[in-house]
Amino acid sequence: MPRPFVLPDLGEGLTEAEIVKVLVAEGDVIREDAPLLEVETDKAQVEIPSPMSGRVAKVHVQAGQTVKVGSVLVTFDDADGKGARGDAAAPAAAPAPGKQAADTMDPARRLAPEPSTVVERGHAHQAAGSAGPVPATPSTRRLARELGVDLRAVRASGPGGRVTDDDVRAAADGGSASAGGAAGAGAASGQAPRRATTLAEPRGPAKPLASIGLEPPPPPSFEQWGPVERQPLSNLRRTIAERMTLSATVIPHVTHFDRADITDLDALIARNLERAKSRGVTLTLTSFLLKASALALRAHPPFNASLDAAAGELVLKRYVHLGVAVAMERGLIVPVIRDVDRKPLLEIARELAALAQRTREGKASLDELKGGTFTVTNIGALGGTGAIPIINYPEVAILGVARARQEPVVRDGQIVPRLLLPLSLTFDHRVADGADGARFASSIVRVLEHPDELLLEL
Repeated sequence: MPRPFVLPDLGEGLTEAEIVKVLVAEGDVIREDAPLLEVETDKAQVEIPSPMSGRVAKVHVQAGQTVKVGSVLVTFDDADGKGARGDAAAPAAAPAPGKQAADTMDPARRLAPEPSTVVERGHAHQAAGSAGPVPATPSTRRLARELGVDLRAVRASGPGGRVTDDDVRAAADGGSASAGGAAGAGAASGQAPRRATTLAEPRGPAKPLASIGLEPPPPPSFEQWGPVERQPLSNLRRTIAERMTLSATVIPHVTHFDRADITDLDALIARNLERAKSRGVTLTLTSFLLKASALALRAHPPFNASLDAAAGELVLKRYVHLGVAVAMERGLIVPVIRDVDRKPLLEIARELAALAQRTREGKASLDELKGGTFTVTNIGALGGTGAIPIINYPEVAILGVARARQEPVVRDGQIVPRLLLPLSLTFDHRVADGADGARFASSIVRVLEHPDELLLEL
């Protein structure tokens, strides 16, 4: 019988996606994990791989359509290639529990009515003990191959029966596993997306102002004063707008300004550029900013936390995962480098360059784009004398950096030129007071002004 593939559960509370590009045509014979479609969600640009090998019998979507999780994207012929080609009424999968949302799509852009009756392909195959693919991301599949682990023998703990990296590692370490564990209860989450570019991981309300009882008044008719052009916001830009509104509305922001004398640091970078390049690394100021921030966070735990207001608790994180803002034409993306406090500087610089490149190409994995505890945004390359960034909710602080400039400074009674770097620390006033912010910023400045302490990191 025909095998339908539905828009999988993309995680992070996402319920719909816009089709950016269809990479296959009806009649194509493709292999499992080959690129199938490119979609953009309200938080990610995603390349979805094929969940199976076979011939494409019917493509149900086209570029520009917005579809919900669980909607049929492509129907494959059955194993014998005798599927009902062109059957537009192919059965679909039910949305995963808790993923349904009110349908706000333009009727002209939506697909057939929301499917709701067929068990999701991946789990149905597993439940029947057949050879259907195990729900897992390509990176998890790669890890399984590297560790010699059979995904069908791994007990899944992820949403909808998805096998995670931790599941694979547990199986490689001799943890108990069973093929049935990966089947799970049938939720409509097919193959996880291969690539994604996301904003912050926590999901916030779709309309943050309305959620707290605030609603902006309708705008006037601008056409009365002259011609206008209306451009629809992309999913990513809508999410940036919503999340920034959420952050600015629910978090009492306070900003502390400081400057760091990075004359010696700039000289250190210049002296070690060739040495670092010989190791395949380009030293940048941002890598030093990340390391300095990580060391300061370790000494000031409240800034490496999140506030659980409902529980009345401050969640102190015992890990330091730093987000670094990457500017792209379609919006600002914040990939995350993990355990920055425990990594040498050269490794941070190497990871930063590779991660920023993958992010700009839309190839960063979801794991690389979530879990941050603190964000650094460096606009120095673009100019400016300073900025007040908005906190990346649910973090409690963000460091803004502007362009360093030569300025006259009095040292030992003499006026000398020094390279000064403007810094702005914006933090949640519910979590810390002004004095706390000043001390934390001073810790960052102290590391930047004494780069000799980082020499061993090179």
